[in-house]
Amino acid sequence: MTDQSFDLTRRSFLDRVLAATAAAGVAGAAPWAVSAANAASGGSALAGAGNRVRLGVIGTGDRGRALMRNIAKTRNCTVAAVCDVYAPNLAKGREIAGASVPAFTDHRAMLDAGGLDALVIATPLDLHARHTIDGFDAGLHVWCEKAMARTIADCGAMVSRSKAAGKVLQIGHQRMFHPTYLNALKRVKAGEIGTVTQIRASWHRNNSWRRPVPAGADDRHVNWRLYRDSSAGLMTELATHQLQVGNWFLDGMPTRVIGSGSICFWKDGREVYDHVALIYEYSGGRKFIYTSLLNNARYGCEEQIQGSKGTIEPELGRIYAEVPPKVLALQRMRQDVARGHKRTVPIGGATWFPELPVTTPGESLGWGEYDETMLQFEGFGEAVRSGRPLPGLLAQAYQASVASLLGEQAMDRGQAMPWPTGLVDV
Repeated sequence: MTDQSFDLTRRSFLDRVLAATAAAGVAGAAPWAVSAANAASGGSALAGAGNRVRLGVIGTGDRGRALMRNIAKTRNCTVAAVCDVYAPNLAKGREIAGASVPAFTDHRAMLDAGGLDALVIATPLDLHARHTIDGFDAGLHVWCEKAMARTIADCGAMVSRSKAAGKVLQIGHQRMFHPTYLNALKRVKAGEIGTVTQIRASWHRNNSWRRPVPAGADDRHVNWRLYRDSSAGLMTELATHQLQVGNWFLDGMPTRVIGSGSICFWKDGREVYDHVALIYEYSGGRKFIYTSLLNNARYGCEEQIQGSKGTIEPELGRIYAEVPPKVLALQRMRQDVARGHKRTVPIGGATWFPELPVTTPGESLGWGEYDETMLQFEGFGEAVRSGRPLPGLLAQAYQASVASLLGEQAMDRGQAMPWPTGLVDV
């Protein structure tokens, strides 16, 4: 891709973000995207290579390296140091960052070396709070992968320390910057699908999540997602994304959650559930229904936002209008007899099952090679330089993380868990 074509792609991307957030209702629901898109399209002083926000990346595994590739696309951020305790991952991270970028095996040594404006944290979940707070103590801003932390208390501690330090804390929920999702929100706010009463979401895969452990490596380090001390499994690694979408489109937080979790298929010594099913209740009787499993990928990752006039599936980029139900063949025959009419009566087929799923193609919400993760970092760069977080972003992330951990508690205890009181104000 040439520099010119990349600029055109970025411009088209930002134009779509700005267009999707133009409506007043959407601007109120997604102020972070408005702020980030306006800043990134304004050609600020950050465009100069010598004035980029210097980021130290802690954790250069698969996700950390994906983040580094997106950071490289931004106009206002650069990777200035990398850190990982696992030598193979650190070597891969250095390949992306470049040989001239300092590399560390101890994040404290990286902090002590200086030369950074902010941290990017892509370490195992149980380390997020410690690394974030160490970053604040070193006078740095922090971008941290979702979910926020392993416990609700640690999530709150990260928010509180961010406030006390006067530093930006941004969490990686890229759907909040995705033009398709923003367009979906715009159309929901405009009333196109009527009153939204339910969201169904799922994230289904067909793999064990277990990675091979090289000689000399520790299984709990390589496969940290499978153990309770370092992860809540499907709830924190996947569900957090979609719970954020649920809170966003339902414009609130759950009142309580019930659920069931099990180690149903992968009986390999893991401690986290490989199959979860939950119902989050919201005010007015609205519901967010969530399932995730690791042994069938047929339905993959999706959300179905269901209203009285239609349905939106932002992951697939489609909007569907409600179709009036067909009349049962026998009912239609009775009506014909009463009116003295005659017609051919089918003896089988779909006319006998009028409530089969609707298969109409719907209408596109817009699609393309969007790079919403890149826009997150351009927004983060602007937030770091201004010292002001993108508005509303942290509250969404905090509430989604709390919801995911509350769902874990509901499954573990086998009882409904009310939304916690005494949470930190964001």
